[in-house]
Amino acid sequence: MKFAILGYGKMGHQVEEILLREGHEIVAVIDNEDDWMQKMADFETADVAIDFSMPSVAVQNMLNAFEHHVPIVVGTTGWLDRFEEVRRVCEEHNGSLVYGSNFSIGANLFMHLNKDLAQMMELQPQYSIALEETHHTAKKDAPSGTAIRLAEDVLQIVRRLSSWQLTDGTAPADDVLPVKANRVGNVPGTHTIQWHSEEDDITITHTAHSRKGFALGAVKAALWLTQHPGIYDFQRIALELKM
Repeated sequence: MKFAILGYGKMGHQVEEILLREGHEIVAVIDNEDDWMQKMADFETADVAIDFSMPSVAVQNMLNAFEHHVPIVVGTTGWLDRFEEVRRVCEEHNGSLVYGSNFSIGANLFMHLNKDLAQMMELQPQYSIALEETHHTAKKDAPSGTAIRLAEDVLQIVRRLSSWQLTDGTAPADDVLPVKANRVGNVPGTHTIQWHSEEDDITITHTAHSRKGFALGAVKAALWLTQHPGIYDFQRIALELKM
């Protein structure tokens, strides 16, 4: 399979390592506007692209992929405020896209667990909830896309909560879910959800040990996308993928 890699930071290097190990061909690595100008012809030969770039360029990367009929998997977060624009252009070009806040299979299992727990806690009003995430200092968006997804999933279920709020640890109003974002060293990603009452706490945590899980999930999603054209949220397909 012929791949293009968009964004050549730590995640791009990890994707490259997996692709080469599995015997795939990398036809283009694009990390800036000059690369687009110089490597567009190579990019057009790709069967699929994987984007781990930056929020500021991810949307344009997607638009380029749609225009040149290259399916794309996007692991970059922080761009979903432009999702409707992306969806519209993708559909206009009959493009294909998988996007997600987290491409780790384990993290997506954690997201399902979060929703199941929220269903139970909806019936237990004595519990308050707090969410905390920790990532490496190079991560630009805060809170993480995964933290936002976890918080919004809870808000859809627990009716006594009206919104979430990024906080430094200070407790917000009772109907607001506090989200704390830490940026520390080279941490790949840790997300913790705690339900607290006077009697006890219930805490669930997902801790990524390396970036490999994110890169591997993106590669598997890319291979899947070449056989299933359309627009997909990775969380919806993650449990179908065999790692």
